[in-house]
Amino acid sequence: MKKHLHIIASVESGSIAEELGLEPGDAIEEINGNEIEDIFDYQYYVEEEYLDVLVLTKDGEECVLEIEKDEDEDLGITFESSLMDEYHSCCNKCMFCFIDQMPPGMRETLYFKDDDSRLSFLQGNYITLTNMRDKDIERVIRYHLSPINISVHATNPELRCKMLHNRFAGDILEKIGRLYKAGIRMNSQVVLCKGLNDGEELDRTISDLGKFLPYMESLSVVPVGLTKYREGLAPLELFEKEDAGKVLKQIHKWQDYFRENYGTTFVHASDEWFILAEQEFPDEAYYEGYGQLENGVGMMRLLLEEVKEHLAELTGDDREKHVAIATAKLAYPTIKKLAADVETKFPGIKIDVYCITNKFFGEHITVSGLLTGQDIIAQLKGKALGEELLLPCNVLKADEDIFLDDISLKELSDSLQVPVNIIQSEGRDFVDKIITIENGGNYE
Repeated sequence: MKKHLHIIASVESGSIAEELGLEPGDAIEEINGNEIEDIFDYQYYVEEEYLDVLVLTKDGEECVLEIEKDEDEDLGITFESSLMDEYHSCCNKCMFCFIDQMPPGMRETLYFKDDDSRLSFLQGNYITLTNMRDKDIERVIRYHLSPINISVHATNPELRCKMLHNRFAGDILEKIGRLYKAGIRMNSQVVLCKGLNDGEELDRTISDLGKFLPYMESLSVVPVGLTKYREGLAPLELFEKEDAGKVLKQIHKWQDYFRENYGTTFVHASDEWFILAEQEFPDEAYYEGYGQLENGVGMMRLLLEEVKEHLAELTGDDREKHVAIATAKLAYPTIKKLAADVETKFPGIKIDVYCITNKFFGEHITVSGLLTGQDIIAQLKGKALGEELLLPCNVLKADEDIFLDDISLKELSDSLQVPVNIIQSEGRDFVDKIITIENGGNYE
């Protein structure tokens, strides 16, 4: 069987690896006789004090390096792949999968479905556990990797198999039970689909997962996202205002139960439910440290509190500036309120807030992270944008200044003929980007 080869991309100056003469292009094969499959194997075995490292040099020669070092001391190597392996693709065909609802013609990477347990630990991704073999779970337990974030959706075995379109998906409680017994910390999520896993099924799921406290630390409930590209897919309905109110009432009932019996609310509703139900966001205590921010639980409350706190630190003055902020429907009411708070503190600043409708994916997609450059351009053409346009950072690809539709930030700036600046996802930056006079935008 062919060995895994892990190519070295760089060697840290002054590190053990440099002292041993390792160079970019060399490859690590084994440590202490153990083949290295990925970054977790590497990190586990490299912690030992005495190492025999099998190396394949870039010239094609194999050699064994004998290393004596302090326990937990790193070798100072960066590999070409941060995972040290290929990503594992998803084996499910979830009826609510967003990738299946994507339009054709987008860049290839946007169609890749990952369900890789390793990304749960490295990046916080939520995974279904259906791609995890027994040996994968045993390795998590052996290395005591945590927390692991799990997409549960339903604990009813038949329903879960149906929703994930995977006949092997019904053993979720067994897998969670193994992780629980090993003391592995977990978080979970439910993507709620109307008429499927809501109502009594949601009660069942919350009840089942609550039995794994304290290692199952939290559960978030988020509404399914539906684009206009659902031809040939399972028929799913949108939640309405009345539905959202019922979901919140149901979750609040369970929160009272868990608070009384376990000292934690455990289950959390994402911000969308409060907006859809036209209810105020709860206070900070409700979110218990914002442990489910990545699932949109408490993002609006946190932003409100951060802006309030930062404005309280500042002394208002008569500086003058005119800026525009573009956001999506979900965040628009909150951003509008925060902009008014900034204007109250700084009367010479004028802020126009624009709500961008998602024409690209469909008007029912209301999060700013799925806005495209073409929608922003089309809907802001001819609008008063002032000296600068401000956009939330999640409209861009993580490592590049491009939108989902491959329009670059510079192209957007050129089209609208206005400098563009990006607001990071915290309240201090929101205020500072608005009130700062000399920044001039990232692109102009």
